[in-house]
Amino acid sequence: MRIFNNYQPLLIAKHVKTFFKGRLYIHGRGAYHYARGLLIMPEQADDQHRKTVSEINRLINQLNSPQPAA
Repeated sequence: MRIFNNYQPLLIAKHVKTFFKGRLYIHGRGAYHYARGLLIMPEQADDQHRKTVSEINRLINQLNSPQPAA
C-alpha cells in the first residue's frame, strides 16, 4: 500500500499506471483500490471519492494516449 501525504493527481496517476494493481491511501481523501492500471469506483462512494477516481483515471488515459511529435 502506498500512502500519499498530499493530493498530487499526476504523481498518483503515474504510480497507478506503473504498478497496475494494488491499494493506495491519500491523506484527507481516503483509501483507493486499483486494478488493470485504473482506479476502481466502489459501489458506495461519496462525491469527493468519485471526483478523485474520475480525475486520476482521466490523467491515466492521457498518459496512455500517444503524444503528437512536435
